[in-house]
Amino acid sequence: MAQRRETRLGVAYALICYCTWGLFPIYWSLLSNQGLSAAQLMGHRVLWASVVAMLLLFISRQQKVLLEVLQQPKMMAFIFLASMALGLNWLSYIYAVSINHVIEASLGYFMSPLMSIALARVFIGERINRAQSFAVVLALAGVLWLAVLAGHIPWIALIISGSWSLYSLLRKQAVLPIIPGFAIETLFLLPFAVGYLIYLHSLGEYRFFELPTHIILLIIGTGVITGYPLLFFAAAAKRIRLNTLGILLYINPSMQFLIGLLVFKEPFDSMRFVAYVLVWLAVIIFTTSSYQSYKKATAAVSH
Repeated sequence: MAQRRETRLGVAYALICYCTWGLFPIYWSLLSNQGLSAAQLMGHRVLWASVVAMLLLFISRQQKVLLEVLQQPKMMAFIFLASMALGLNWLSYIYAVSINHVIEASLGYFMSPLMSIALARVFIGERINRAQSFAVVLALAGVLWLAVLAGHIPWIALIISGSWSLYSLLRKQAVLPIIPGFAIETLFLLPFAVGYLIYLHSLGEYRFFELPTHIILLIIGTGVITGYPLLFFAAAAKRIRLNTLGILLYINPSMQFLIGLLVFKEPFDSMRFVAYVLVWLAVIIFTTSSYQSYKKATAAVSH
């Protein structure tokens, strides 16, 4: 009974995390409509996320973990590269929202797990089964369909999925608790963010203090919306199986796709639809295969 209650709680935490990410297009669109560039919003996101990360670090009393990592050059190198990949992912996503390419951004997140297993196969030799290989080929076919037949190379989707997959691959090499990891990543990005904001100020293009109060609060809130879903993700990961967490993950790009289509009224013709169907089929095959592999592994252990 207690286990069932914990599982329900874990699913609720995962839903809070993924639904928050799924609503990101609306949040970033509110800020983009104020005339703030994607780069400036990125600078603020990193700045305020760093503040939130340090607060969480001290509240959770995990400063010791951070200090231990600082003494490990190899791990620091992996985290630095991971931070750069994460920064590219954040910037690409904010840019996608600012130019009304939310549907394409959602495609990037649909493709991310498939891109991750492809990178893991190439760089660290992880084995993948035939179904997973077929899923990767299907996703590639979807991208080629867009590039060749629809005449539109989905650069934003490729950058988003590639940067997130690279980030995931690098973080596999540097395993850290979520809060210290989040703190180190934002601190690595912080000098670039602050430097850019200072540069804008020197050009007279830094408008932060000229904005309405509610917009300033929304900008400061970017740190909160970046940090708090991670806490719910960590809480969910402790209570439910990873395969369940992985399946629920697709709530995020599904919500973003629907927001782009129904709220922002982005164009979505039949040629694009075919490409997305190929990617969605790839996701279904990949998810089903991963779940079956998990069930077999669990059965083997129980015997």
